[in-house]
Amino acid sequence: MVGVGGGGGRPLFVLFGSSIVQYSFSNDGWGSILADIYARKADILIRGYAGWNSRRATQVIEQIFPKDALVHPDLVIVYFGGNDSMGYHPSGLGPHVPLPEYIENMRSIANYLKSLSEKTHIIFLSCPPVNEEKLRQNTSNALSELARTNEACREYSEACVNICKELDLKVIDLYTEIQKRDDWCTVCFTDGVHFSSEGSKIVVKEVLKVLKEAEWEPSLHWKSLPTEFAEDSPYDLVAADGKSTVNISQCTFHREIQWD
Repeated sequence: MVGVGGGGGRPLFVLFGSSIVQYSFSNDGWGSILADIYARKADILIRGYAGWNSRRATQVIEQIFPKDALVHPDLVIVYFGGNDSMGYHPSGLGPHVPLPEYIENMRSIANYLKSLSEKTHIIFLSCPPVNEEKLRQNTSNALSELARTNEACREYSEACVNICKELDLKVIDLYTEIQKRDDWCTVCFTDGVHFSSEGSKIVVKEVLKVLKEAEWEPSLHWKSLPTEFAEDSPYDLVAADGKSTVNISQCTFHREIQWD
């Protein structure tokens, strides 16, 4: 199994989680936005697994993040909880993980990632809310009824936030942050669960806020990181005076949002 270790000198960010991570490059997702912001500054890898719960994550985390990798991540953003919070199925099958086990699984994930390297920093994302009505409308006939409620999301979100406080880890309370927008229920999701572009923008805003405020040395905020090969060159675009060049290596004019 190949780990996430890379090379090239750039910081390495890994997004680790379930479908919220796997789909984070779809629909102007938060992963793709971060990749654009950190272009020429950091390498961003996805280790996302749709349908997974925290139990499956603990079973394979050593394969995904091997301790003997040549390079360990500078940052891991972790999301599990939405699938864990789904209701118990009478068959015993399905993604549901009881809340006490979820708490222990998240503690285990956190402690393992902390043990990788002194340079490895961690941000957890808590369980966001869901649009229950839209979720029911989009449920496939191939699946049994999905018992997914906002109340359960709240419980698992609070558990994630509390375990991060206990372990002194950075955490983004998505359950709260998403609902700060009045129209969150209709604009933040594509199917009632997964983020639309508007929902992803909230995730990115909160991730950048954490990175800007974190007292990490060196800082991992995008404005603090050097731009790769940013030196002036005679091969840059020619300026209007016809005698010099214009270095556009750090221009952000192409972005719809000028991120802080």
